[in-house]
Amino acid sequence: MTFTYDLYWSFRSPYSYFVMKRLVELERDYDVACNVRVVYPIAVRQPDFFDNNDPLWIQYFMRDIFRCAEFLEIPFSWPSPDPVVMDMATRKYPKEQPYIYRLTQLGQAATEAGKGLAFLDEVSRTIWGGEVKGWHEGDHLAKAAERAGLNLAELDAKIATDPDHYDKAIKASQDAQREGGHYGVPLMVFDGEPFFGQDRFDQMKWRMEQKGLAIR
Repeated sequence: MTFTYDLYWSFRSPYSYFVMKRLVELERDYDVACNVRVVYPIAVRQPDFFDNNDPLWIQYFMRDIFRCAEFLEIPFSWPSPDPVVMDMATRKYPKEQPYIYRLTQLGQAATEAGKGLAFLDEVSRTIWGGEVKGWHEGDHLAKAAERAGLNLAELDAKIATDPDHYDKAIKASQDAQREGGHYGVPLMVFDGEPFFGQDRFDQMKWRMEQKGLAIR
């Protein structure tokens, strides 16, 4: 029996990037299928979310993401540009966002084309892997899509024909995310049980093994 799980995932989350390699390997090596549910980052869904955070939150976050990358032995750098534009003077997120809406809609389109996990993997490595500056320029995204078995221009064209469809699909995933048991990413939900955070991957796999996870 093929196990399935829902993956709630954001292009702005370094932790979402950190878990991708393990999710790809899980599907490659075991009888598992990932149901990709791309969502907008919390900074887009709730722009005031970070207003009341203790100042220690951002200090710890910045230390932790680089430590996680080092521990996991994954190439990492804060992306240039940030997928979500922030006013550094006020630490506010303007409503006008030039990157994240397209990225998330592309993720939805790739998912509907049957290549969601591969697309997320390739694009997140392009954005977060540290080798590409100006990931939004030139053919960086096109090459990432090609490595995932997709054509970027075709994905953009599909979105342009019916953008409301993709917005509604993303909104449905955000609603389902909360029903799944958390608001953050990455969130993996297997057999009704939520596993929040890249550091919960081993627990999800452990639960799958308890229920008879099969090697391909």
